[in-house]
Amino acid sequence: MGRRYRGTGRQRRSNCPIACTLDLVGDRWSLLIVRDLLLGKTRFDEFLASEEGIATNILSSRLKVLENLGFVDRKGDDRDGRRVQYSLTTSGKLLGKLVQGIADWGLRNLPQTTLAPDGGK
Repeated sequence: MGRRYRGTGRQRRSNCPIACTLDLVGDRWSLLIVRDLLLGKTRFDEFLASEEGIATNILSSRLKVLENLGFVDRKGDDRDGRRVQYSLTTSGKLLGKLVQGIADWGLRNLPQTTLAPDGGK
């Protein structure tokens, strides 16, 4: 195919919508970051605290890619100018429906899976 996805450096493998979606967010971490945003996390250190244990360099990279793809907004924190806050864009919230579908499937089909009792915070 030869086309690259803006902001990712990744190349399109085909025109299949499933393959294209996986090209963008099918790595080990992107959908977990979207999950955390859906659960109300907004700061870098909050994402780092997730039990899956993402490394700081990978978190930085994935947040940048999600921002470049238009799924995540990054803005300065009004209370602390040294920090930034992340939030889902409209497209990111739509991607959140995919994350919810994966969670629903996992709860129905994978024994001993649970949603975080504290909302993941």
